[in-house]
Amino acid sequence: MSDIRSAPALPLRFIFAAALLALVAAPLSAEEEPAVETQIIQQTAESDPAAPRYGQSIATRYRVGAKITAKGGTVRNIRIMVAVPLECPEQEVHVLEEDFSPHIDSVQIRTLPDDKRAEPGARQMLITVSELPPRQEAHALITYEVVTKTVLEPADVSQLKIPERPDRQLKQYLSGSPYINVNHRKIREAVKDALAAPDEVEGEGNAAVDGADASDSKKEIESPGDEMDDTGGDDAYELVGADTTADAETSTAAKEESASDQGGLVGVDASASFEADATADPAQANADSTAAIAAPATGDWRKVEKIYDYVQEHVEYEEGAQDKPALDALQDGKGDCHGISALFVAMCRTADVPARMVWVDGHQYAEFYLEGAEGQGHWYPVQSAGTRAFGEMPTPKVILQKGDDFRVPERRRERLRYASDYTLLLAEPRFKPKVQYIREQL
Repeated sequence: MSDIRSAPALPLRFIFAAALLALVAAPLSAEEEPAVETQIIQQTAESDPAAPRYGQSIATRYRVGAKITAKGGTVRNIRIMVAVPLECPEQEVHVLEEDFSPHIDSVQIRTLPDDKRAEPGARQMLITVSELPPRQEAHALITYEVVTKTVLEPADVSQLKIPERPDRQLKQYLSGSPYINVNHRKIREAVKDALAAPDEVEGEGNAAVDGADASDSKKEIESPGDEMDDTGGDDAYELVGADTTADAETSTAAKEESASDQGGLVGVDASASFEADATADPAQANADSTAAIAAPATGDWRKVEKIYDYVQEHVEYEEGAQDKPALDALQDGKGDCHGISALFVAMCRTADVPARMVWVDGHQYAEFYLEGAEGQGHWYPVQSAGTRAFGEMPTPKVILQKGDDFRVPERRRERLRYASDYTLLLAEPRFKPKVQYIREQL
C-alpha cells in the first residue's frame, strides 16, 4: 500500500485567489492591451456617466525651445520665455531629450497662473543667459513625446447643470478677458436669440430660454485688449513675442510671432487644415460618437449646444483672418477659428456658463464647464472650425494652453490672451541679437 497521503482539499477562496494572481502576473500580449484600455475607459464612464470619455491616443514627438545669436556686441541678462505642451487630463507630456548649449545658465519649466491652488493653464520654458559674447550662439531645446487622446461625448448628459455657486477658480472663466466681450449688449442679444431658437427635442419646448432675460440687468463690460509694457531704455530693449528686428525662419522648424501682441501663438496658424488625422480609424470614431448618447440632449447641455449652433450658423469661417475679438466676429459675421471660439466663449460666459479658449498646435477651439448631480464638474470641448463637434474632440492636436487671461511675472502690467513667446535682454541698439523660437513636430 502506498504511503502517500492524499492532500487536504484547499478552501475555494484560495483557489480563486491563486487564479487571480496568475492572471495578474501573466504578461499581456500586444493584442490584449487595447481591450484593457477600453475597459478602463468604460469603468470611468460607469462611475461618472457625465464625465468626458477618452478614446484613441496619438503620440507626437515635439521639439520646443529657442536660439539667440549675438552679433557685433555682447548681450546680457537674457530671459527667454517659450510656451511648451500642457499636461492635462487628455494629454501626457514626457521629456525625451534636452539640448542646452554651454552659455545657458538655467532652464526652468513653470506653470501659469502662479498659484498652487489654481489649475495650470499654461507651461513655460524659462531660459536664462547672463552673458553672450559677440558672434556666439546660445540655445536650449527640449524634445517631448506628447500623447494626446481623443475626447468622446459623455455617456449621460441629462443631469448636467450650470454651476449655481462657482468657486473662485471658476469665476475667472465667467468674466471679461482680452478679446472676450462678456455682457456686451450685442452679445446679450445674441444669447437671447440663440436660446429662443426652436428646440428640436420633443416635449422640451423652450424651457432652456428660462432665465435668459436675467442677463439684461448685468452691467455692460468691454474687455480690454492686450496692453504692451514699454520698459526699454537707451541701453536696453525687449523682444515682444518676437521683435521684427529679429530674423525668423519661416519653415515649420522655427517660427516667431509678429512684433505686436495681436498675432497668434507660435504654432497657431489660422490656415491650418482641420481634416481628420490620416492615422485615425473613421469607423471607430463614428461608432464611439454615435454610441455616446442614446437619447436627445436636454436641459443645460442643450442650452449650451444652442449657443454653439448659433455661433456656427452666424459666423462664417474665414481662413487666414487676423485674430479678432468676439464682438467683431459677431458683427462681421466672419472669423477664423480664434474669432469663432472667442464668440462662443463670450456668449457662454454671458449666459453664466464657464468657458475658456484652448490653444493647440495650428488651431484654437473652446471648452465649457458643467456640473453633475453630485456637484462634480467637467470641461467639455467644442470644435470651432471644420467638422461639427460639440462636447467632443475627435481630432486631437498638441495642446499648448487652456485659458485666455494670463499674468506673467516679467510682464505683470499686461493682461495676455496667451503666455506668448517673449524675450527680455540688455544690448546696444545697434547690435540687436537674432532670436528664434522653435516649436516643431518631428
